[in-house]
Amino acid sequence: MSNTEAPIQPAPQDETLLEALASICTVLVVGLFVITFVFQNFVPLVHYREPKLGDIIVFLKPHPESPDLVLVKRVVGLPGDHLYLRGGILYRNGVRQNEPQISMPTDNYDPYRDDFPSVSTDTDSNVTAEWAEELPHHIVNGELVVPPGVVFAMGDNRTESLDGRFWGFVPRENIMGRPLFNYWSFVTSDEQMYKTTISDRISFAFHVITHFFADTRWSRTFHLIK
Repeated sequence: MSNTEAPIQPAPQDETLLEALASICTVLVVGLFVITFVFQNFVPLVHYREPKLGDIIVFLKPHPESPDLVLVKRVVGLPGDHLYLRGGILYRNGVRQNEPQISMPTDNYDPYRDDFPSVSTDTDSNVTAEWAEELPHHIVNGELVVPPGVVFAMGDNRTESLDGRFWGFVPRENIMGRPLFNYWSFVTSDEQMYKTTISDRISFAFHVITHFFADTRWSRTFHLIK
């Protein structure tokens, strides 16, 4: 029988509270990143369920400069509707719309954005070339007339949203579904939707990770979409 004693193994150290919190935060950030950039949370619109006024829809952005870009906006105009904005207020078929959820212009008035479509598209660099050419053909007596087979969609953050005013109508075939709930809301400029290269996505991912707590809209997270 050997007298050699087995080496004493050091007792495992308990994880500190700070280390545990860091681990949880890492998992949370990575998980939300994967959900945001890999998975999409929406319910398909079946064939008998046409988009309705006020629906929030998930759709492929029209026009070919970014054909695979998925956007989420609210339907404000259906085929046959006459639309215009005055001072940021939306009028549909001559009736002022009650939209308590939208943001209104204050000291940052923009004539193209807030009095759409009464001002030439030449005044705004965010307007796509295709829409700048197409828009005049859909204006009757200063109002935008929505043609068949499409809807007109705008963002609720009306003063910041690069929505239908800047790229046009949403074809029915581009609509993928309706979102179920907002599992995470992060402060993001609309210009980010034009940054589609791998380097842009990596850069934005790093921005999300480093600004996760500061720029997450906690009041909107895990809310049902209405």
